[in-house]
Amino acid sequence: MRWMVSELPGGWVETTIGEICAMGPKSAWDDGMEIGFVPMSHAPTNFRGPLNYEARRWHEVKKAYTHFENDDVIFAKVTPCFENGKAALVAGLPNGAGAGSSEFHVLRRRDAGISPSYLLAVIKSAQFLREGEENMTGAVGLRRVPRAFVENFPVRLPPEAEQKRIAQKLDALLAQVDTLKARIDDIPALLKRFRQSVINHGVSGSLALDQHASFDTTTWRNMRAEDVCTKVQSGGTPKEGFTTEGIPFLKVYNIVDGIIEFEYRPQYIAANIHQGSCRKSITIPGDVLMNIVGPPLGKIAVVPQVVDEWNINQAITLFRPSESISSAWIHLVLLEGTNIRRVSQETKGSAGQVNISLSQCRDFVFPVPPTQIQDEIVRRVEQLFAYADQLEAKVAAAQQRIDALTQSLLAKAFRGELVPQDPTDEPASVLLERIRTQRAATPKPKRGRKAATS
Repeated sequence: MRWMVSELPGGWVETTIGEICAMGPKSAWDDGMEIGFVPMSHAPTNFRGPLNYEARRWHEVKKAYTHFENDDVIFAKVTPCFENGKAALVAGLPNGAGAGSSEFHVLRRRDAGISPSYLLAVIKSAQFLREGEENMTGAVGLRRVPRAFVENFPVRLPPEAEQKRIAQKLDALLAQVDTLKARIDDIPALLKRFRQSVINHGVSGSLALDQHASFDTTTWRNMRAEDVCTKVQSGGTPKEGFTTEGIPFLKVYNIVDGIIEFEYRPQYIAANIHQGSCRKSITIPGDVLMNIVGPPLGKIAVVPQVVDEWNINQAITLFRPSESISSAWIHLVLLEGTNIRRVSQETKGSAGQVNISLSQCRDFVFPVPPTQIQDEIVRRVEQLFAYADQLEAKVAAAQQRIDALTQSLLAKAFRGELVPQDPTDEPASVLLERIRTQRAATPKPKRGRKAATS
């Protein structure tokens, strides 16, 4: 789908990227000259992001890499970098010269009357990104935007002076968008810290009941997990193997974001194995599960009321509640993390692995308030978590609106509605005719003939 506008603003012309830009130009500089080298990882995804570079000598990178200069526009041509919007206006390179990933397309304006910033706006437009993705060629996982698509992509070209006004206005407005986006993007991390703070205060008894009071902890006891829980037990892998049905068998990957997700790679064991060699780790609804092999440690979930019995492997320990301690309170204490942090200094495992032993789990120290206090703290924590969830949903919606705002501004620019038009501006048709005349007068480079082979 092309630009859905019935007519061009006054002084504008319809052209193509290939008519106003050269693609993939080659450069030649002194071998010892310092230039800026830009791997794909250094290309920004946001509209106004700076283009970072590494200082290199020209002779190190002149072969097998893409060449570019200050005022060129570069963008990724390969998936998924193209879809992620990796693109930049080249600026600030040493000696104005650069090279980078061979997976960049490079646009160099054919006339100084073409604004590089306006070109970047075209490349960052939703239409260019959408149609570029639709026209990719190549094998799955290594698809690229073809050169022909880029060269033939339509551009609504304003007069030179208006291009500059549009670029300046976009810079000013998108700077505000970037500031707002950065502030909004910081909120999820703040909410994560808020949730952890709520847990910490809840477990310590300092979570305020109202504006003036917190919980009285004088009646609380510190107890070993083995003493206060009905059962603390890790699982094992059945020698007999797995079946396609039977007793659900949980592994660490089934603990996702604090809940049991059994739909992912489900495994089962036979009922006789469950009651035989795996009997010690029979798991029931209300048990609290924690992974004891990491990293990361601290994956914790309460077993849901889905089936009557489950089983677990050796990388998980279950904590079974008793009359003195509820599932929700065990869950909260484990999430607080003091026990995990304490034993992590003593853990053993192979290189890069962290293990907590069953005996360490049984020695975990749980603060145990009266059950009615446990229930009240859990209720208050859940209440505050629900409040955080509501804020998080609003933040997600705000992030979507902000992401759409950039494209809304670009669309407005391409309709000629972002800045006032000046009838005294030199029409873009004059600029385009100048480019055409220059191209017609420039002889095309001759290609050398390949030597015949016998």
